[in-house]
Amino acid sequence: MAEVFIARKGVFKDGDRQIVHAGDTEIGVFNHQGVYFAYSNICIHQGGPSCEGLTIARVEEKIMPDMTSRGLYFSHTGMHFACPWHGVEYDIATGECVSNRKLKLRKYDVIERGDDLYVIV
Repeated sequence: MAEVFIARKGVFKDGDRQIVHAGDTEIGVFNHQGVYFAYSNICIHQGGPSCEGLTIARVEEKIMPDMTSRGLYFSHTGMHFACPWHGVEYDIATGECVSNRKLKLRKYDVIERGDDLYVIV
């Protein structure tokens, strides 16, 4: 297994994203609340750049005991990212496709070595 340098921790701020290359492989790396997540940058839908679109809080619906909707709101904990080609959304914490949780992007490990971040490929 090889290690690919991502960035220095002090430069890679919360909410940032980097696309790194390991040979022919593109990997999207996210910093979400101080936790690093890395996924294949190939969308499972049609091969688009899955990690290069919008990042947005998960939309949740509040359902009341009588099964009526209290409305939609943005989650304070869940975060998604969307492929810019067709808007396919992925859970930032798992890489799962939001519309079909059986499908997910390939996940890579991120390690910290001193002040540097690396992805394992």
